[in-house]
Amino acid sequence: MNATTILLVGHGSRGREGNKETIHFAAQWRERRPDWRIEVCFIEHAEVLLAEGLDRAAQGAGKVLVIPFILNAAGHVKMELPAAIAAARERHPAVDFAVTRHLGMGRDIFAVLQSQLDRLMKQLAMPDPQTTGVILLGRGSSDAGANGELAKMARWLFEENDHELVDLAFTGVTWPRLESAVQRQVRLGMMQVAIVPVYLFTGVLIERIQEQVARLRLQYPQVTFALGTHFGFDPGIFTLLDDKVGNDELPEGRMLECDGCKYRAEAEEGHLHDHSHTATGGCGHHHEHAMANPHGCAHQHD
Repeated sequence: MNATTILLVGHGSRGREGNKETIHFAAQWRERRPDWRIEVCFIEHAEVLLAEGLDRAAQGAGKVLVIPFILNAAGHVKMELPAAIAAARERHPAVDFAVTRHLGMGRDIFAVLQSQLDRLMKQLAMPDPQTTGVILLGRGSSDAGANGELAKMARWLFEENDHELVDLAFTGVTWPRLESAVQRQVRLGMMQVAIVPVYLFTGVLIERIQEQVARLRLQYPQVTFALGTHFGFDPGIFTLLDDKVGNDELPEGRMLECDGCKYRAEAEEGHLHDHSHTATGGCGHHHEHAMANPHGCAHQHD
């Protein structure tokens, strides 16, 4: 029996290329770690979804280490993934299911974003950062905690560089959108704009961003735009995952966020959660004792 199966759980993309890149990433990771058994599944928009992926990973394994291959924890990570793992534990009682945190917005991801920005500045022939605006462009979520994590990255970029403006924009769900952020920066005198997408792999939204920037170049011919790309194959991502496996960081098979969280359980029992993910807390729940919550999720009960 294999000691451990590592299950990489991607978000899933409506565009086939995005899922193909995730699978290709896993293949490259296997080449780097030939002694590890690494499987892949997706939360949505794919052939192998969570339940099947967990069942496959459990076959012949004593332990399954689930890694949410997702940058920000919103409804999928906080609600659907823990529920799927709870069901898998019932189906496979002899298997120990442990879950790491999602990739998150920490120093590892920040280093990747900084590297992206450095490359964009070189594309722009190293202009004055005081007249070169930066826009960090994320997917966008109705989960305030997920959006706040991205805002932290924008602030760190501002702190570590000399740019006059480092703004945050989103491709959907929430605001501001890319066009509004560019309009603001142009009005404030930016002559160049570096756009840093916060995406692991390609997909429909990456294509949409490219179309948006093409329109912006026509709308603002006096401004030079540099557009970054998704960064899932950056060496820093492989290292981050290696560390997660090496640390096996969470005891008792629990994950930070909402695996085993009583507020999530209460929400499920009361059918309070829906897929609009419109709650404003970091975990999409509301209670008045948010500061005392040991999970670090901003649970806020009414």
